[in-house]
Amino acid sequence: MEFTLNINNKDCTATQGETILDVLSRNGIKVPTLCHLKDSTPTGACRMCVVEDMKTGKLITSCSFPANPGMEIKTHSQRVVESRKTIIELLLSNHPDDCLYCVRNKNCELQDLSEEHHVRERKIRGRKNKEKLDLSSASIVRDPEKCILCARCVTTCEDVMGVSCIDFINRGNKSIIGTAFDQGLNTSSCINCGQCIMVCPTGALTEQNHFAGIQEALNNPAKRVVVQYAPSISVSMAEELGMESGKDINGILNAALRKVGFDNIFDSSFSADLTIMEESAELVQRISEGGVLPMITSCCPGWVKYAEQFYPELIGNLSSCKSPQQMMGAVIKSYFAEQENLKPEEIYSVAIMPCTAKKFEAQREEMTQEGISDVDAVLTTRELTKFLKLYGVDMFNIQPELTDSPMGFRSTAGKLFGASGGVMEAALRTAHYKITGKELVNFQIPAVRGLDSRKEAKLQIGDLEIGVAVVNGMADARGLLDEIKNGRNDIHFVEVMACPGGCIGGGGQHIGTSPAQLRERMKTLYRIDENETLKVSHKNPEIIELYDNFLGDPLGHKSHKLLHTKYTKRDVMI
Repeated sequence: MEFTLNINNKDCTATQGETILDVLSRNGIKVPTLCHLKDSTPTGACRMCVVEDMKTGKLITSCSFPANPGMEIKTHSQRVVESRKTIIELLLSNHPDDCLYCVRNKNCELQDLSEEHHVRERKIRGRKNKEKLDLSSASIVRDPEKCILCARCVTTCEDVMGVSCIDFINRGNKSIIGTAFDQGLNTSSCINCGQCIMVCPTGALTEQNHFAGIQEALNNPAKRVVVQYAPSISVSMAEELGMESGKDINGILNAALRKVGFDNIFDSSFSADLTIMEESAELVQRISEGGVLPMITSCCPGWVKYAEQFYPELIGNLSSCKSPQQMMGAVIKSYFAEQENLKPEEIYSVAIMPCTAKKFEAQREEMTQEGISDVDAVLTTRELTKFLKLYGVDMFNIQPELTDSPMGFRSTAGKLFGASGGVMEAALRTAHYKITGKELVNFQIPAVRGLDSRKEAKLQIGDLEIGVAVVNGMADARGLLDEIKNGRNDIHFVEVMACPGGCIGGGGQHIGTSPAQLRERMKTLYRIDENETLKVSHKNPEIIELYDNFLGDPLGHKSHKLLHTKYTKRDVMI
């Protein structure tokens, strides 16, 4: 049912069930929020979104108050503006005064609101927060002193990721957001996805920084410093640089990394092709030999840790393949080292990833060869932008360059890894060829594409009907995982990505990423796949050369030693 209400002396249409904030947003009227998250249950806790109800004379929270017929609303009356300004001053009264040193300087919502509301002096003085810095996680740094108790991280961790590793603890004015028993993140059920960082309005949550180690390696003439970057990086970094959403800056990125001083630049899309060779072979083997089904992808370290903690009974379903990051790291410190007459310890291997969980993955014991890590350091998309600025690289005035070979050439199947459904589509293209000896007539598989949190399809490959499923966002994935756990047997292959949209929506991407930006990144990946000619991993000439000259066959002894791993149940404090 539609009705009208008056907002700032103008009649606006609303629908039964909408909040005042919904109506304001649709009519282009901006009111500030701190606790609000779209599509989540509103709390009205921060009070920043208050508006004045002229009929009752009350200040009401627009994010949680329903729009009603005949309302008269003022969004920026003197009372409203003063109320918002007072809230900001109260938040600042016990907030650290270290903006110049904060990683979120110039990208902080509290800072922005202070600017917008002309907070120019400290009118309210309070006792500063004194909380210990949590550096225990391999991926995420938690600084409770900068927390403003908006609870966005709590909502995201519970409702989007289904992990619930953080929540309010203590009572009253002693309330803080923390883990069970206020221990370190490393002892909690945290899966290192970084989605909490994506919604944090301040610097209370950030990623672990690896700058120092990388800089030391770049300045060490005894080290060969190599870098790889994930398929999604080139289509998601544009927003960090102020370019249009979804722009592919692949060539520019290669040139920029060379200017910094990296000796060799590789594209992780190549190792995504390598992953497909191993993963498709494993899938075919499981189907033909009666192995554990459905096989579930293991490319996402956030999902792998989630499985180890919450679904240990499904660990046998996980593919034994390492992720593209770790496969590339292993090949760099074996095949590449051999080609260049280097010892593995003489190579410093850096990965640029859209994901904070990759920092955790890189330091896992399972990701080492004879005590040497496959990957030495990981930068997120956000960090890479800052790193390039540190070295004075002007991304707007640079000529595109190619990656190094071998291990720089890719198919578009490998590039699709950046989006939810991409691993599935790439694997099915090669699995079809391995089972039938023929290529797919149409390489695009629309049923597994798009931003839906759950996608399923039945595909005919030769005489086999194969059931496949794609899920992203762990809370939404739980339904399918429970079905499999309870005996569902019509699915053979499942792709799981922890972050909404897959890697294009990873926890290391641009803070403030909108659904429209996600769609643009995904469209760019699909456009690359449509426009380029090499669409299957098994026809990548550098992949063929790698197997012929070094690895032997997929699932062979050498490839199994370098490119595969195993996982075990994790006990955590919940």
